[in-house]
Amino acid sequence: MNSPASTDPASLTHVLTNPPALTFHRLRPSDAGLPAHLLGGRSVGTAPQALQAPLLGGDTAFVDAWASGNPTQEHSHGCIRYVTDGHWLHGCAVIDDTPLGMQAATQRAYADLFSVLGATPCSQLLRVWNYFADINMEAGGVERYRQFNAGRQQAFIDAQRSAFDGSPAACALGTRGGPLLVFFLAGHEPAIAIENPRQVSAYRYPDTYGPRAPTFSRAALAHVGGGRSVLFISGTASIVGHASMHVGDVRRQTEESLTNIAAVREAAEARAGRSIPASDMFYTLYVRNPADLLIVREVFERTVGPASTAAREAIYLNADVCRAELLVEIEAHGFTGPRSTA
Repeated sequence: MNSPASTDPASLTHVLTNPPALTFHRLRPSDAGLPAHLLGGRSVGTAPQALQAPLLGGDTAFVDAWASGNPTQEHSHGCIRYVTDGHWLHGCAVIDDTPLGMQAATQRAYADLFSVLGATPCSQLLRVWNYFADINMEAGGVERYRQFNAGRQQAFIDAQRSAFDGSPAACALGTRGGPLLVFFLAGHEPAIAIENPRQVSAYRYPDTYGPRAPTFSRAALAHVGGGRSVLFISGTASIVGHASMHVGDVRRQTEESLTNIAAVREAAEARAGRSIPASDMFYTLYVRNPADLLIVREVFERTVGPASTAAREAIYLNADVCRAELLVEIEAHGFTGPRSTA
């Protein structure tokens, strides 16, 4: 196992006092290449190394890319490959959970993640994207998502990271196959955790949802350089309080999910003192049943505006949501200040 790369603190003085702007680029195959100083990202559809979550709708591929204004270096540690410029860090853990089991595999992936963050100036975890197969299936009598939650929470505790208040924005979706993938974005300054007044915080769910609660905040607000902030909204579903709503009704579930996103966004705007228009955000909509796409898209576009940036740039993926009765989950991020993309 390689040790996490460390950097001479003296060489980081300029980086840490003059942070480069973190930028986001949602790219199609027709777009002109990847941005300079690429940190990393997520590929879907027919793109190389794509998630095993089929892309729905008319597009064939997307790459969600995060980039910095400074040169970057690539490193590896354990099951993680990561890229950093000394102020921002993007990485991905890849681990086959078959020999270890989901709980142990998750705990190892997050242990390696925290080892990386602890050895770099990018110690603050801002956003996490988790993907693994058969999320709602049982193994050894326990649902795989509940095993994942147990491993994740234990890794946070072992690393002396908050598994409750202040935990990062995150999502966890079920794919059609493949290993456990944990994409993550980290920086030098901590994000501000944002909760939804309509929902019980996920880390305070009762044990009817499993022996260990999910470890994430509903959203996170982070400074990203250049006078801008980004709001990361975690995967959001049709849950009020802690109960699933509108079972079997994908239209009402989509509406409820978007109502929850609006509540989180309004809470974040109050905290930031700045507007984050819903119509300018970047969304990923996870749809359990491909036949529901037209309904989900119609509700979403009616909410954000059919001619909006949000509608034009939205990605729809066929994936399973963490509760078997939930049919759709929506995540988003948006920037304050100048536009974030080239």
